[in-house]
Parts: sequence; structure tokens; C-alpha cells
Amino acid sequence: MQQRCSSGQDFAAGRCDPASLPLEYGREFDSLSPLPGSYYRIALLVPLCGAAGIWSPSCIASAQVAVKELNHRDGIDGRQVQLLLVDAAEEAAVPVDSLVCDLLAAQAIDAIVGMHISAVRQRLSKVVRQRVPFIYTPLYEGGERTPGVVAIGETPALQLGPAIGHLHATYRFRRWAMIGNDYVWPRASHTFAKRILRDCSTPLVYERYLPFGVSDMGPFVDEIRRCRADAVLVSLIGQDAVMFNRAFGEADLHRSTVRFSCAVEENVLLASGPKSLNRFYASAAYFGSLRTEANASFREKYHSIHGDHAPVLNTLGQSTYEGIHCLAALVDTHGDDWRSRAADFAARGHYRSARRMARGTTESCPLPAYLARVTGMEFEIVKNLTRQ
Repeated sequence: MQQRCSSGQDFAAGRCDPASLPLEYGREFDSLSPLPGSYYRIALLVPLCGAAGIWSPSCIASAQVAVKELNHRDGIDGRQVQLLLVDAAEEAAVPVDSLVCDLLAAQAIDAIVGMHISAVRQRLSKVVRQRVPFIYTPLYEGGERTPGVVAIGETPALQLGPAIGHLHATYRFRRWAMIGNDYVWPRASHTFAKRILRDCSTPLVYERYLPFGVSDMGPFVDEIRRCRADAVLVSLIGQDAVMFNRAFGEADLHRSTVRFSCAVEENVLLASGPKSLNRFYASAAYFGSLRTEANASFREKYHSIHGDHAPVLNTLGQSTYEGIHCLAALVDTHGDDWRSRAADFAARGHYRSARRMARGTTESCPLPAYLARVTGMEFEIVKNLTRQ
């Protein structure tokens, strides 16, 4: 259970920060009045329903840690930071791009930090148009060049390519299958993966793209069994990945076939259950079990705020923490000149991360990516993919 603020003493002692508790647009907050000057308001865009809704508790909780850290100092642009939570699910009743358009027109937000699928990002980029900074945090297909959008997530070249190469060298797979949701990230990632398989002279024997919300994954698991694939690239998201993993386990296919995913994190791991995850690998820039000084500090702060039963730490949640610190660094370093600096800030900017104390890319210090194998109900990191 999330720690609650029970008294004024909690605030005074720094255990709870009222500004770090997000308002939800359409519930606690429904005014489109311009911002009061005392707050720097960030629209935190995360899916609250649908297939990706399983991610939201971790994303919100991690963002709160970043806000608490910033507000303990000078906030952003000399103002205390306030989060405005907006549902960015594809299945949401009101499209998020419509909500954001209204918020921007009313000058009700200073910035956007988005942790949602790429299809939503593509629509939002046409709406935002550099009116405020837009930090996009999760892994994605790469190639984002929209002015004013800073995409900080991992791309297939960093995360997918090295992982497939390592798994192929380890297992010498003879036949691959691929399954994902039907939108830009799975399709682009699979196109990248197919080039690697061709270089390895390994055939792709199955490829399928599904709409969100398929509840019966049994027929697709049966198709994979019939094609005799010995490795499956799984690019289903959230609850769809959970349902696929459960069906895979029920069919006992996990005993003979390796699965690999770039989108399965600790929430999906726990929801899939222990009987569904033999021979399962995942690649990510962050795992909750990561043993770094930066992650030890992050974990301590996270649990001091949210308690022992906090939402599970994972790469997508950590990305909102990192995204808010990226935003703060962009605005505080470049001020009103942020528009001209946004294009290269994801690669060259320096800001706080749970992966390491200050994130920034250099030839001698590339961004980290890891390959982990499921052991019991945890991810065990087996390789740092940036160390070849």
C-alpha cells in the first residue's frame, strides 16, 4: 500500500510532498484555467486502462520520486513541480491528443512527460508543435526527429540487436517466430530483427500482429507449436503479454521453446505467474534488481516514499523518473532556448537516472542495456549488452 500523508508533521518532516501527489485530469483537476505562477505543471501521460494499464502504478510512483527530489531543491525554472495525470491509453474514453490539445490551448501545462505507446506519441507530436517540451520516455522504434520532442528510450539497435545475437550464439536456434501488437513499434522492431536473422541464416517461420485486448491467445500458441519454432520474439504489451505467457505455459511450450521480449517487465512477469516463464529472456535498460550505486539510491528513496508494498520497480516506471529529470535539465540548462537544444538533448544531455548517477552518452560510456533470464519470479541479469 502506498504511504499516506496523515498529518502536517509528515509534510514538515519531508516524508510526503503535496505537490508530488498527482492530480488526475477529469477528476481532481478539470479546470482549463491558465497556470498559477507558483507551480511548474507537468502533464504525466501514462495508460490508465487497457492492455498497457498494468504499467501505470509503477510509472506514477517513480515520477513522484523525481518530483520530490526536484521540489526538495528549486523545482524546475525556480517553481515547485506539480504532476497532472492524463490517461494515455489507446482504449481511453477520450483520446489523449484531444485532452492535451485542450490543455495546451488553455496554457494549463508547462511540459509533457509521456510513457505510452509509439502510436500515441506520433499523434501527440502533431498536436504539441513545440508549444511545451515533450519528453518521451519508454523504449521505442527509433528515428524520432519531431522538433521539440526528446525521446530518451532504448531503440532496437541498442536493445534488440545485441540480445538476439547473444541468444543465437548461445542456443543456435533453427527457426524463429514473432508475435506482437499491431502498431508501429512491434512492426519496426520485427523488421530490424529480421535483418539480424537473415545475417545469421536463420529462417523466420511465423509472424503475427494482433489488436489490443485479445483474451484467448491459445490459437496463436497452437500456430507457433505447429511451425516448430524454437525461439519466439514476443512484442505484445502489458496485459496482452500476460495472456500470451499464460497460454504458452498452459500448452507446456515453455519447456521446449525460448521466448525473448523487449517489453516484458516486472509487472508482466508477476502477472504471468511462475508456471509460464521457463526459458524466458528479456532485454531492458533497467531492471529493479540492477546492482548499481544509482539504483541503490533510487530504491531507497522509492521505498521511503511508497513503503514496502510499493508498485514493483521496472524499466518503464524508471523511465518516467528519468524523463522528469531530463526535462528539468533541459529547461534549467537552456531556459527559453530549449527548442533549439531539444533535438540532441537525449544523446548529449546529462541528468539523473536510476541506471547511473548522471545519464549522458559518450563513446567511452554508452547507455546501458541488459539481457536477463527469468529465475523463479525475478529477472537475473546475465549480460551487459553494451560490453561486447
